[in-house]
Formats: sequence, structure tokens, C-alpha cells
Amino acid sequence: MKILVTGGTGFTGKALVRRLLNDGHQVIALDYQEGLKTQELRDWGAEVVIGTVTDKDLVARCMKGVDVVQHLAAAFRQLNEPQSYYWDVNVEGTRNVLEAALREKIIKFVYCSTCGVHGNVENPPGSEDSPINAADYYQQTKYEAEPIVKQYQQKGMPATILRPAAIYGPGDPERFFMIFKRVNKGLFPMFGDGKTLYHPLYIDHLVDAHVLSMEPGRGDGEAYLIADEEYVPIKTLVRKTAEALGVDVKIPHFPILPVVVAGHICEKVCKPFKVTPPIFPRRVDWYRQNRAFSIDKAKRDLGYNPKVSLDEGLRRTAQWYKQEGYL
Repeated sequence: MKILVTGGTGFTGKALVRRLLNDGHQVIALDYQEGLKTQELRDWGAEVVIGTVTDKDLVARCMKGVDVVQHLAAAFRQLNEPQSYYWDVNVEGTRNVLEAALREKIIKFVYCSTCGVHGNVENPPGSEDSPINAADYYQQTKYEAEPIVKQYQQKGMPATILRPAAIYGPGDPERFFMIFKRVNKGLFPMFGDGKTLYHPLYIDHLVDAHVLSMEPGRGDGEAYLIADEEYVPIKTLVRKTAEALGVDVKIPHFPILPVVVAGHICEKVCKPFKVTPPIFPRRVDWYRQNRAFSIDKAKRDLGYNPKVSLDEGLRRTAQWYKQEGYL
């Protein structure tokens, strides 16, 4: 099939493009910028288009002859952008892609949302029916696009929504790198008791879910949490990362409240100057918001079956960071 992958030069997009090409599909990767080693995508045989999903004409051109859309493009962690930027990309950009896909009469639309739409999971593990409690612009706008996807499903375009947990793995230049970098130095300051739950998602598992969701009739009109089999306390994650790196790590504990206050102050002070704050609320939330989910629905409906253990995933990721010179 001919498949359009928006956000195709990013970490997840690139992994998905490679799988689709290996499976024999024709792939167009649309993204607003060149990503890490984007030339590899071209060498593998993908058509790379640099542009934004907010450009209706460009999206329409990319959609010509497409059978399936994998919509991953999103404004993510752009700290110095106004709230309207997130809305324009994550909501209106998604609407643009949906409208073009409907005109082209594609056979399946897969939308990549985020588990972050649920915010802090007060009674873990959470499910797809857990309360929606988005904590920032990114999470909120990712959720606000979900009803739009369902509207187009009702118009006759089959669509599936995926809510991935914390994605990591080889090829990840930033998401888990901060954890690995700190652990590799042998000292990881822990704010709070370290018992907050965290749910990793190995990159191959997310790609599996995206590929499974392309099947006709599979998951149509539904949302699915996608994660690994295991969630762990963040202190355990730090220790397992140390084991993967083969280092000893000390984990001193500090009160979390001063860091929460500092995060909000830094964000407000730095924003007018468009300077990235050294600490901000989203980063502090890692220490205090539970992210733990049931993946039973995805297993039942999609045939989703994560096979790589957390220990093995961390080991492979550590090896990649070392090979690429990050550590």
C-alpha cells in the first residue's frame, strides 16, 4: 500500500517508516523539519517531504493516491511557543489531515495521541475509561483532536486512536536520554520517595501497534492505551537503567515541593524572554504523577503483544547510546 506517515522524521515516525518499508509498502514521510539522520529514510526508499500539517495544500498533495495514513505529527515540548501553536498543529493540523484523507477515500486512519491525556492515574492501573485530566497544552490538544478523529470515523473513514506511554529505545535522541545521562554519572537525585509509577513503551512495541491498527476493521472508532507489559516505580527504573549501563548509581532523596514551586517560577520568568527554563512543571511531574495502565483492550482487539522486557529494552537502548557517542 501507499502510506503517509506524518511526523515521519522523528523518533517514532522514523521507526515506523522503516518497518513499513521493510514490509513492502510505499511510504511518504511528512515532517516540518529534517530529523536525526533523515537521509537514511531516503536511502531506505521513502519519499521525504518537509512541511507542516497546517499547510492544507501541501497535505492534499501528499495525500494523492494514499491508502493509509499514520498521523504522528505533533507540537511536542516546544517550550517557547504560545498555546495557539499547539492548537494549530495538534488540533487544526489533525483536522487538515483528516479532511484530505476523507477526500482521498483512504481505507484507514491511525491517530497517535498520548497516555498523558489521563494525567495522574489516581487508581493505577488506568484504562481507556480513566478520567481525562491533561496537565499541559500538549496533552490537552492531543486529546481535543480525538473527538475530531471520531467524527471522521462516523463520516465513513475507518480510524483508530492510539495512546502510547513513555516511548524509548534505540534511535531515541532525547526522551530517555536524560535518565541515562544522569545514571551514567553515578548520581541520580530523587525528588520525593521514588515510588511514583512509570510505564515505559519500547519503540518496537509502538510500531507493532501502529501496524496492527492498519488492518481493516481492527480497532475502528476505538482508543487504545499502548505500553509495555510492566510498569515500575521510578526508583526501580533508575536502578534498572544503571544495571543496563553496568554502573553503580547513588539515589539521594530530596523534598519535592520546593522543586514544584521552582518549576512554575522558572517557566514564568523565562517565557517572556523565550528562554528554555532549566526546570519546568512537565519535568517535575515525572517525580509525582503516576503513569500505569492496563493494555488488556489493545491485546484483545488489536492482537497487541509486547515481547521485549524492560531489562532487555534498556540494555539495547544503553548499547545504542554508547555506539552513537551519546554516553
